Amino acid sequence: MNRSWNRFIHSFKYASMGIIHALKTEQNIRIHLLAGIIVFILAFIVKVSAIEWTILLLLISGIIVLELVNTAIERTVDLATNKEYHLLAKQAKDLAAGAVLVYAVTAIIIGLIIFGKAIMKYINPL
Repeated sequence: MNRSWNRFIHSFKYASMGIIHALKTEQNIRIHLLAGIIVFILAFIVKVSAIEWTILLLLISGIIVLELVNTAIERTVDLATNKEYHLLAKQAKDLAAGAVLVYAVTAIIIGLIIFGKAIMKYINPL
C-alpha cells in the first residue's frame, strides 16, 4: 500500500475513535442517538415518504455532527485555558452549545411537521 492510501485508511480509524470516544463520554450525543433511533422506528411504522426519510436522516446526522463539533470546541477551549475561567472561553463554549440547541429545537419542529398527521390520528382516531 502506498503512503497516501495508508493515511486515508488511518483517517477513518481516527474518526471512528473520535466517535466512539464521544459515545462513551458525552451523555448528550447518546441521548440524540437514542432519539434518532426512535425517530427511525416511528418513521418506519408510519411509512414516511422518501423525501421525509431524507430530511430525518439529515436532521439526525446533523445533530450528531454538531454534538461532535461542540465537544471538540469544549476540549480545545479546556486545553487552551487549562480549565481556568476566561470570559471568552465561556462564551465560545456557550455559543457552541447554543448552536446545538437551535438545531435540536429546529429538528423537533420539523419532526412534528413530518409526524403531525400520525400524531393527530393517534390523538383523535376518528
